[in-house]
Amino acid sequence: MIRCTRWLRSLLSFAYLLFTLMCDAGRFLFLCLRPSPALAAENLFRRKQLALYQERHTTPRRATNAIRISLVWLSRLFDWRRALVIVQPATLIRWHRKGFRLFWRWTSKLGRPALPKDLQDLIWRMAQGNPTWGQERIANELLLKLGLQVSPRTVRKYMPTPRDGHRRRGISSQRWSTFIRNHAKGIIACDFCVAVTATFRILYVFVVIEHVRRRLIHVNVTAHPTAQWTLQQFREAIPAEHTYRILIHDRDAIFSKQVDQGIRNMGLRVLKTPVRTPVANAIGERVIGTMRRECLDLAIPLGESHLYSI
Repeated sequence: MIRCTRWLRSLLSFAYLLFTLMCDAGRFLFLCLRPSPALAAENLFRRKQLALYQERHTTPRRATNAIRISLVWLSRLFDWRRALVIVQPATLIRWHRKGFRLFWRWTSKLGRPALPKDLQDLIWRMAQGNPTWGQERIANELLLKLGLQVSPRTVRKYMPTPRDGHRRRGISSQRWSTFIRNHAKGIIACDFCVAVTATFRILYVFVVIEHVRRRLIHVNVTAHPTAQWTLQQFREAIPAEHTYRILIHDRDAIFSKQVDQGIRNMGLRVLKTPVRTPVANAIGERVIGTMRRECLDLAIPLGESHLYSI
């Protein structure tokens, strides 16, 4: 009921606006029959302002939208600055600019034009038939094979929406946890942790662990870790006839290109975890956490040999 009343009021207001404008246009056409149209426009301009003054009052009533449109339209036909009384000239100019903005908004179309219907259907079929493709892959395929340059953001707009309502860049063919579980027998991980001695000396603990059995295969301590020292630890930890295929480590500067090349020479593939993503090397991080809780939190090491024995 409230919405119906508001709609009726808006309709009556719009009808009153049209009626007022039509009356002003009729008066202007009638006055145009006289010799000077500019004089007729000026007279009507002054009459519209005079009508805003009520009897026995000196303050004019507030101008309606119909009066504003009429004054702006009539001001284009003569020099209106001397005839303007009810408002400042800047106000009339603001009305004119506001009307121009409304007209431009009415004639303009927001946003880019939509893609053709056949191209939209093609994007939808490509996304449905290739669930591992994201928006960038589909955009590259359209550019490479059909010569159609479409933005990835535009492609995302026409891709099918999953059941949960959230669009994704693409569905990974294999999650990281699935990869770790499928290749656990051939994966080992390594990491460094820091320990502080009783004399506030910083020592570094190097750990290598298997994924399949969670077994520590090598542990060592040093005060000055270098690339040569780290590579030597891998040579001691990994036997000649090993069955490992993948080594996981983070992006620490100690794992230089020389170290990675030496690991590849042992027949291992190096996988670096993403930046600030310790969950990618969860087993290595977990064993370091266990060492801290069960060893370093209960005893303060005195030196390298004491820390190694702990």
